[in-house]
Amino acid sequence: MDITTFEEKLGEKGIHLSSRQLQQFEAYFHILVEWNEKMNLTAITDKEEVYLKHFYDSLSAAFFFDFNQEFSVCDVGAGAGFPGIPLKICFPHIKLSICDSLKKRITFLEHLTQKLELTDVSLYHDRAETFGHRPETREAYDLVLARAVARMSVLSELCLPLAKKGGHFLAMKGAQLPEEMKDSKKAVQLLGGKVNDVFSFKLPEENSDRFIVLIDKEKATPKKYPRKPGTPNKSPLS
Repeated sequence: MDITTFEEKLGEKGIHLSSRQLQQFEAYFHILVEWNEKMNLTAITDKEEVYLKHFYDSLSAAFFFDFNQEFSVCDVGAGAGFPGIPLKICFPHIKLSICDSLKKRITFLEHLTQKLELTDVSLYHDRAETFGHRPETREAYDLVLARAVARMSVLSELCLPLAKKGGHFLAMKGAQLPEEMKDSKKAVQLLGGKVNDVFSFKLPEENSDRFIVLIDKEKATPKKYPRKPGTPNKSPLS
C-alpha cells in the first residue's frame, strides 16, 4: 500500500490525515527499519507492506470504535507499537499506555515516542499478568487493545482485568478467530465481560480476513485473575 492509497483508504473511513501526521508515519517507518537492524522488531520491513500490514491494519480498530473522544487506552503486548502508536498519531487526544514484556521493545518505543513528539504516552516494561494486578492500572482503562497476541481465551484473561467497569476490550484478530470465539465464551463471562459485536473485513490489496472483537466490561474481574505469569497460556480458561 503506497502512501497515497493509505491516505485515500483512511479518508474513505473518515480518518483524514494532516501533513504532520503523514510525516509522523514516514518517520515511524524509517525509525522502525533502522532499529530493526539492531533488534528483531518485525519481519515486515518493505515500505508498502509496513503501511498496509502495520499502519493501516492497526488503524482498522477506529473503523469500528469511536476514537474521537477523550479517553484512556491500554495496548497490551504492543511489540513495535502496533496498534497503539498509529492510533495515537491519528487521535493525539487519547491517553495511551503500552505494556510489553521485553525491555528492548520499551527502549525502542521510548525513542520512537520522543522522535514523533507524542505526548500522554506511558510505557510499562511488565508482563500482562502482573500489570493487571498493579493498583494503578487494574480496571483503570476505558479501552484495552490487543492485536493478535494470543488466543481469545488467553487475551481475555490478560486484558479484561485492565478495563474499567463500563469500559471495553477490543481484540484485533486474523482468520482463526471464529474457532477461538467458541472456546472463549466462558472465559469472557467469568472475567466480567460480554461480547458486544464481532466485525469482519478484508485487508485491502491482499484480501486477507480480519476480525475486530468488541467486548463490554460489565462486572469487576474476580481478584485472582489474571493468574501467575505463563499460566494463562499454558492452561487457558475454558
